[in-house]
Amino acid sequence: MNTFKFIPEGWNNEITKLDTVEDIKDCQENQTTLQGLVKSCDENYNLHINLGKGITGIIPREEVEAINLEETGLPKTNLCTGKVHKFVQFRIKDVRQDKNVILSRKEVQQDALNWVKNELQVGQRIEGIVKNIRPYGAFIEIGGGVVGLAHIEDLSIARIKSPSERLKIGQKVEVVVKSINRDDGKVILSYKETLGTWEENAEKFEQGTKAKGIVRETEKNKNGIFIELTPNLVGMSEYEEGLEYGQVVDVYIKKIDKQKKKIKLSIYK
Repeated sequence: MNTFKFIPEGWNNEITKLDTVEDIKDCQENQTTLQGLVKSCDENYNLHINLGKGITGIIPREEVEAINLEETGLPKTNLCTGKVHKFVQFRIKDVRQDKNVILSRKEVQQDALNWVKNELQVGQRIEGIVKNIRPYGAFIEIGGGVVGLAHIEDLSIARIKSPSERLKIGQKVEVVVKSINRDDGKVILSYKETLGTWEENAEKFEQGTKAKGIVRETEKNKNGIFIELTPNLVGMSEYEEGLEYGQVVDVYIKKIDKQKKKIKLSIYK
């Protein structure tokens, strides 16, 4: 497991509390990355964060985002409103005479983006948090507000119909970097590679024993049914009418062929 260079927002659920003006100035001088919970978004789409001791931090709209920007150079309004009641990371930019503290999430995200473009390597294992799930894949934050995409085919060895069958929003996961666009910082991730090899998963089962599985696919020519024994291990049973995708079934493990990496099953009731 690699040490975090940038921690995903909300990874540790910790909120930075700044008790004195000196604390604020020290963080500003040292460019310390802090984390807070957005309590509101005003009519100008600025984010407000309670820093403690009655001190309010403000992330102006232009400092909310470094990546997903409109032609105006500002983030879309829904990106601002969508941050309410969520963790964000930021640095202190300025302390005003009215005691409002100006913050920047954009600076943290830009540094994380530079890390992706210049240092992150294909094949590297990193950790992240699932931020959004779409029919075609899952968006996973890998640090500092930078999000990568794991396509549905990279979530599971067994064919699944929805990424939500593997992942949930807010779930912490380990992923492998599949590809990086060094120009724009877009990252493609793989989740299935972290779920163990065929050999490692096959070791959990014994020939001649019973187990539970999930129906994943029935061949159109009725040659057989693919049954998932564990997320990265699939066996095949003889075709049987009436079984549906996602159905949990009891199976008997007839044969584990380690050389061909195949498992023969039979369904019993």
